[in-house]
Amino acid sequence: MSAPLPIPATNRRPSRLLTQNREMRQIGVWNWSLPAWAGRLPDGRTYNTCPSAGVCAQACYARHGTYTWPVVRAKHHSNLAFVLDDMAGWETAMVSELGAAKFRGAWIRIHDAGDFFSDAYLEAWMRICRARSDTNFYAYSKEVERFRRLVEPNPPPNFLWVFSYGGTQDAALNPAADRLADVFPNEAAIAAAGWASQEASDLLAVLGPRLVGVPANRIPTYLKRLAGRRFSEWQAEIDAERNARRDRRHLRLAVDNTRPDSQGSAVQVDQSHAA
Repeated sequence: MSAPLPIPATNRRPSRLLTQNREMRQIGVWNWSLPAWAGRLPDGRTYNTCPSAGVCAQACYARHGTYTWPVVRAKHHSNLAFVLDDMAGWETAMVSELGAAKFRGAWIRIHDAGDFFSDAYLEAWMRICRARSDTNFYAYSKEVERFRRLVEPNPPPNFLWVFSYGGTQDAALNPAADRLADVFPNEAAIAAAGWASQEASDLLAVLGPRLVGVPANRIPTYLKRLAGRRFSEWQAEIDAERNARRDRRHLRLAVDNTRPDSQGSAVQVDQSHAA
């Protein structure tokens, strides 16, 4: 029997699943990361880890800077490949790693890049949370409909989440009831809107007041695209433009359908969508 083929270096399973960047280390939070938004794995497979991303994809901090470094990108690709190729094995490995003493009472941020891209993946995370009830978990997400179905009816007590504006499901958010995060141009804009900033600690997104303001990263290109707006405002503009285009496509001119055409028959016009 021939020996199994070796796993390519770019697809090897990561030895550690949870890491800490400098910002999270300062507040004692550990990260789990995927590659941000859409791309291609080294083996040629395409992916979209943020299927409900809207304008956020145009100004995403995780598509800039250190996140684009080859070693960081390779780590995030290997994380995703592990999930896609062996979700059960990945879940087992995550539960095992979280059994270390350093994670008892600690906080895990699920995704400082990426989102809950499928039902099966979100359900796996909910099982992980329940399996490690002595660890705290939190996440930002734009997967509103998925959370409504799979999390809100019976959330793990050690899992907190905040919905973030700037996605294709913004219209499903309820500012009167949901915990919400919105990206603002700066701290002054957050204060003027009466929202609470999470700048002092990312944990304030889930432990502080319900309406959470996130100051935009000072990346010149992204600030130019933001143009002084909040993500919610920018997304609302895009949604309005898309709806206007859709309405124009459905518009039919009302004409005199008693006028015979060149063949001598009456001109029939579908006016079911006429304005």
